[in-house]
Amino acid sequence: MNILILGSGGREHTFAWKIAQSPLCKNLFVAPGNSGTAEIATNVNIGVTDFEAIKQLVVSKGIDMVVVGPEDPLVQGVHDFFLNDEALKHVAVIGPQKAAAELEGSKEFAKEFLYRHNIPTAAYQSFTKQSVEDGYAFLETLKAPYVLKADGLAAGKGVVILEDLNEAKAELKRMLVDAKFGAASTKVVIEEFLDGIELSCFVLTDGENYKILPTAKDYKRIGEGDTGLNTGGMGAVSPVPFATDSFLNKIEERIVKPTIAGFKKDKLPYVGFVFIGLIKVGDDPKVIEYNVRMGDPETEVVLPRLKNDFVEILKAMANGSLDKIDIEIDSRAATTIMLVSGGYPEAYEKGKEITGVSNITDSIPFHAGAQLQDDGKIVTSGGRVMAITSYGNTYKEAIKKSYQNIDKLHFDKMNYRKDIGFDL
Repeated sequence: MNILILGSGGREHTFAWKIAQSPLCKNLFVAPGNSGTAEIATNVNIGVTDFEAIKQLVVSKGIDMVVVGPEDPLVQGVHDFFLNDEALKHVAVIGPQKAAAELEGSKEFAKEFLYRHNIPTAAYQSFTKQSVEDGYAFLETLKAPYVLKADGLAAGKGVVILEDLNEAKAELKRMLVDAKFGAASTKVVIEEFLDGIELSCFVLTDGENYKILPTAKDYKRIGEGDTGLNTGGMGAVSPVPFATDSFLNKIEERIVKPTIAGFKKDKLPYVGFVFIGLIKVGDDPKVIEYNVRMGDPETEVVLPRLKNDFVEILKAMANGSLDKIDIEIDSRAATTIMLVSGGYPEAYEKGKEITGVSNITDSIPFHAGAQLQDDGKIVTSGGRVMAITSYGNTYKEAIKKSYQNIDKLHFDKMNYRKDIGFDL
């Protein structure tokens, strides 16, 4: 098979790393890719939402399957684009159609889905610029802290949690009236704060059947002890030590099964990854959000633990035979630590040379915001630069390996969290 991966982050490098191991993969392309994918695939400089250019590439290279990494092309309907084009409709697309991608594209849509199918989640209401006064009144009915979510896509940064009621009202005005997140916050969901510890559940579905991948926990805040601004993710651990068998059973029965059944009931066409953001409140799981793709950096710890041929699984997802696959998981723990540019998640500089990558032993460097230059140097090109993944008999052992290998790497103003796993 000739396979195309859309995206340029650590998640897509991990996809490429896993797909390249399969004897079923003949030629592998990544658009636009990064310095990591350049080593194992052919990078093509095309944006993930440039559907016409993607079409030309797919036709000219005889692509059989497209694996969609990020959410943007899914929410914009890349899968539908393929289905509606005579020259493309035979190509397998891994990622839900536009109607189902609304689960990530709109927080309100996701909340209505959760309520409709009796899936446990926080109480909520949504507001627009016109109903901002009602929003203030709703905030007054809640206890601190207050959770405000931009309805649309805001690159993982559209959720604000505040302790003070007046601050929460001011933030609601900034989001709705002052358009803090642009079009993403023309509608804002306010929900009750759930007190607990978060984790992520990853589900594969062919629309009919499902398989559950290992759980993972990621660390969103830039600062040690989960302080400071939200990022795209600073590290991850899999499996999640507190997710016992009985807790995992609750996730499957109360959340995964009704989610897959809900897709069918609501006629939401879904072939792809379901990423369920969860919180453990007491001994019960509740849904914080849905994402319609794999997480990043969770992919960098989940896929390395998958022992199956990944392309075999992707084929089964595409042709509706996922029930025939038995998922095999490595019993070892995997952890990843994200190296980020100085200043991230705010303003940061690009183009810093990264050295020491070839000195890494016993860890896997998954490139993210990094590009290969013509002179062979690897330079930074984004906020999150590289994820250093390691295996261990325990998560502590794996984390230790990742930190030992980080010591061999360098780029100007390199930053990372030194406490991943601190709360486990």
